[in-house]
Amino acid sequence: MKSGEKDDAGLLRKYWLAEKRSAEAYRDLAERDADPRRRDVFFRLAEAEERHAIRWEAELRAREIPLPRFSGGWRQRLRCWWRQAIGPSLVIRKLERAEDQQEEEYRKRREAGRLSADLSAAYSEMAAEERSHAQILQALGTASPVKSVGERILARERWHKRGGGWVADAIYGVNDGLGAVFGIVSGVASATENQTHYVLLSGLAGMLASALSMGAGAYLAAKSEREVYEAEMSREAEEISRHPEEEKEEMALFYELQGFNREEAQAMSEKLFARPDQFLAAMSRSELGLSQESFPSPTTACLSASVSTGIGALVPLLPFFFCGGFLAISISFAISILAHFLVGAAKSWITTRSWWSSGLEMTAVGVLEAIATYTLGFLFRIHA
Repeated sequence: MKSGEKDDAGLLRKYWLAEKRSAEAYRDLAERDADPRRRDVFFRLAEAEERHAIRWEAELRAREIPLPRFSGGWRQRLRCWWRQAIGPSLVIRKLERAEDQQEEEYRKRREAGRLSADLSAAYSEMAAEERSHAQILQALGTASPVKSVGERILARERWHKRGGGWVADAIYGVNDGLGAVFGIVSGVASATENQTHYVLLSGLAGMLASALSMGAGAYLAAKSEREVYEAEMSREAEEISRHPEEEKEEMALFYELQGFNREEAQAMSEKLFARPDQFLAAMSRSELGLSQESFPSPTTACLSASVSTGIGALVPLLPFFFCGGFLAISISFAISILAHFLVGAAKSWITTRSWWSSGLEMTAVGVLEAIATYTLGFLFRIHA
């Protein structure tokens, strides 16, 4: 057997064993869970892992590779005892991590190439299923699955605010510009003994660089998010066309985790499946946490980040346009610290923290930043 074939054999045996162990763990969870709905979900997850194992078993048999040893007996009883000892919550967390790791491994293996079309498709489909299983486990990880799903939805909405709202981008842009140029002004003023010309030159250069950098970064990030979304939607559409029944079952599982019984969930999934575009959008939201409405316009993101960063960066420079020396640096320090507090308070609209706590935190950051950069400038001055 060649080196490449040995590597393939080792990986296939490893995958088969991982899927069998996950199926066993899901069955254990199902048999010990008193909630019929959760128990049914665990059994179906076990069936999905068994299907994966059967797929790898077929690949192993086609290559005339013996299956790994997966015996019952005392080893199985020991594994069962251990899962019972650590409790279902920890077992679910471990399975969630395992599903994430398996999804990542399948995805990387597919991207590495050297695979037949069928095997590449198998890796792609299984990676998507493992990702879906991890999300289902995340919802099942607390005593109240509905609450867990609600928390995940709320977390996504907060992320959407940060990533998609131009107001949120503007607040963060002001924060970045203010912090960067305040540090420059403080350090250069200390190093040059408050020489206005040097402070203004370095501050304006920092303002321009920060604004352009933030704008370019925001544009590329928004553009990349949209490209990733389109790629994921394309893959999800392919999975739906290849395995419609499995995708409908998966959608029904997500509805069950939101509190619907099995019959209601399946009926809703069937009804949604009759509208392919809506079904695809719903699957992308449930399985991937993606929604077309969540992505900002790259141009809007760029302008918002650039302008807000420039405005924030201008604050520490304002006094140096009208006066110089110690008076200018004193006024700059005072208005910059005040601006840090106001920006921190404004961030509470996004983070849901109390405005005064967020404001004081940013004020402390500003003070420490001023001390650090002023000290650095002073050290350069005395060693010049």
